[in-house]
Amino acid sequence: MSRSRPERSRSRDRRGRGLRGRLVPQTVPLARSRAAQFDDLVLDTVEDLELRWQRELDGVEFAVEDVPYLTTASPDELIHGSDVLEDGNVPLARLLPARLSESGHRLPARIVLYRRPLEIRAHDRNDLADLVHEVVVDQVAVLLGRDPEDIDPGH
Repeated sequence: MSRSRPERSRSRDRRGRGLRGRLVPQTVPLARSRAAQFDDLVLDTVEDLELRWQRELDGVEFAVEDVPYLTTASPDELIHGSDVLEDGNVPLARLLPARLSESGHRLPARIVLYRRPLEIRAHDRNDLADLVHEVVVDQVAVLLGRDPEDIDPGH
């Protein structure tokens, strides 16, 4: 009785494992995904603001989602004017105030940025960095009940 070898895909290497390892060194910007690069932009802005507003932003969560979900929060859970709407339809960010969960636990205030709508509106990486900064500053201003110029003067 002879064994027949299974048919191999031509897109794999000789032992059928495919490519192994990284194609690009980790020191090259291509090694990081667009989502990871976007997270870095948000973190840079948040760290800068937390230096100036440490006490006021203590406990505030910052999050990134790819796209907005319609069921994220009811209108009652949102702070009026906290949605950043550029075209009247798609929010760029959302601010959820501190509240109690259904189980009675205290949930902190949360600022959520939507990566894909922000990326679509930006022309390049520098424009995206400026837009992310502007949106985060606007959301923090709404949360603290201040003018965006007070939150980040001169930007």
